Amino acid sequence: MSVVEKETLDRRSASANESRADGDESSRPDISVFLPVLNEEPNLRPLHAKMRAALAELGLSAEVIYVDDGSTDRSLEVLREIAASDPRVRVISLRRNYGQTAAMSAGIDAARGRVLVPMDADLQNDPADIKRLLAKLDEGYDVVSGWRKDRQDKMVTRRIPSMIANRLISWIGGVPLHDYGCSLKAYRRDSIKDVRLYGEMHRFIPIYASWVGARVTEIPVEHHARTMGKSKYGLSRTVKVVFDLVTIKFMASYQTKPIYVFGTFGLAAFLISFFAGLLAVYWKLIHRADFVQTPLPVLTVVMFAVGVQFFLMGLLAEMLVRTYHESQAKPIYAVRERIGFEDK
Repeated sequence: MSVVEKETLDRRSASANESRADGDESSRPDISVFLPVLNEEPNLRPLHAKMRAALAELGLSAEVIYVDDGSTDRSLEVLREIAASDPRVRVISLRRNYGQTAAMSAGIDAARGRVLVPMDADLQNDPADIKRLLAKLDEGYDVVSGWRKDRQDKMVTRRIPSMIANRLISWIGGVPLHDYGCSLKAYRRDSIKDVRLYGEMHRFIPIYASWVGARVTEIPVEHHARTMGKSKYGLSRTVKVVFDLVTIKFMASYQTKPIYVFGTFGLAAFLISFFAGLLAVYWKLIHRADFVQTPLPVLTVVMFAVGVQFFLMGLLAEMLVRTYHESQAKPIYAVRERIGFEDK
């Protein structure tokens, strides 16, 4: 067998494996709704009743995925009963409580639909708004984010911190949205198929999607006050959001060129070392001050060593980035459409 024939067979095999992994395109449901669940036992049955009504109004094929994130009440038992009564329902039970981001990631991985719709399971999001999100997608957008314009939450502990965080995220991420914290969104499958979530990153999915050229917009959605169960959100999440924003900013600006940020700090350290050394020599020659009488020589040596470390860290980061992209044959660009090509 020639090398060309072998490469052709390898490509065909890889394509077949990918097709089997993704499933038959014709068998995909139109939409996949997935909901992280944590101790929402009293809300699940009324929520699913609303979900069934909303999906019936759409007239589209759909699946509903509930991700139980280590609930300690009877949420999982209720979900089993719902799945037994509705063939569109699938349930994922995580071994323990991993957090909302992990639950969202599990939902994305399991979803088969052409459009993915995450939402909360606490009855504060309204399934009837799914129809409006899909209508906005039909206008040519890839991501439609819900905006809880008339938010039914406490002003001091929830709404004010949220407004501050949303403005900060919009400024740093470059995608101006009023409400990153609203779970109710709609994504075209292609816009988030390569998204990998960590930490509290689920709220930044629209930013990730925009990095690969997705067209992002938002619409106001209904928001209801919580009547049953207990909220899992608090002010502690604000600190986590700030840390994640630092990561987002770094990834947005330097993900494929880390030497720029490390090199900048290294250059700054070298400049401090250079001027500290000049000043030490000046004091030695002009004022007859011994080197041991000032901290400048120590500062010169320390900052020079710091500068070398930053440059070496930058080179190491560059090697890691290139290994990441080249070992996986992962491109540094994303194609929206191919016209005039034989391959689909």
